[in-house]
Amino acid sequence: MIEIEAGPNLFSTGTFMLSWHGFFSFVAVATAVFLVGRWAPLKNIDADDIYAIAIWAIIGGILGARIVHVIDQLGFYLDNPIQILYIWSGGIGLWGGILGGFIGGVAYALIHDKPVGIIADLTAPAMLIAQSIGRLGDIVNGEHCAKAASDFIFGFAWINPASVARICPNGVGIPVHPVIVYEIAWNLMSLLLVWKLRNKIMPDGMLFALYLALYATGRFFITFLREDRLWFFGLQEAQYIALLVLIITVPLLIIKARFRTNGELQSSDDRSRVGLPELPFRRGTRAQRRRRN
Repeated sequence: MIEIEAGPNLFSTGTFMLSWHGFFSFVAVATAVFLVGRWAPLKNIDADDIYAIAIWAIIGGILGARIVHVIDQLGFYLDNPIQILYIWSGGIGLWGGILGGFIGGVAYALIHDKPVGIIADLTAPAMLIAQSIGRLGDIVNGEHCAKAASDFIFGFAWINPASVARICPNGVGIPVHPVIVYEIAWNLMSLLLVWKLRNKIMPDGMLFALYLALYATGRFFITFLREDRLWFFGLQEAQYIALLVLIITVPLLIIKARFRTNGELQSSDDRSRVGLPELPFRRGTRAQRRRRN
């Protein structure tokens, strides 16, 4: 058994409080934006466009994450509607953050005529990295209720009385399955595959679809070990969202996705194929710049 003694807050002073969840969420988002901004010039996309898209994606992600949580706990919020606005008190759903962020980012990109598919593919590996970082805060907080695992040597037990685990069915001090560690491990394995397939799968947008399908698959099965509210047929909200994502992405991948052949051009040729202009600031890697020169 692994005991976690840390409290849910990194520090607090006066009326200001910073939770571990909030800290790692900030680091995760900042990391994703930084990485996509660095990778964007390799695809003839200005990093400033990525930062502009990120603002809308973050706004959409926050709204989506809150909406999914409120729907999952609808009974409570119908009795306490004002609590819906108290996002600082906790309560978000990762699926809502992913899908809401996607909708916000795509909306901005379409309005400003940016290549949605290329940017989405750049984002795919960054999302898996960010999700893994963000989940570290969930481990400290103990906010994901899981099934008991008393005989499991790697079971997690939160022993701090202030831990969010106190509201879970098993409560404080009871070893449970480390479901967040399972999810981080799945994310990292998915990252290896997504990273290996960069620039090898087409058309644009299919790498992001693959990311969604991989995450949905892992989340569906891992959620069986969680103790969230059951909806219908013994499944939880996250599992229904995962199934919906799989219903969309798997047929899309089967019908549209294919691997690039050795003779197919990449990078700037891909932009030309979809009718996008070359950008004068194009940088790329050092080797790519030498070849162009």
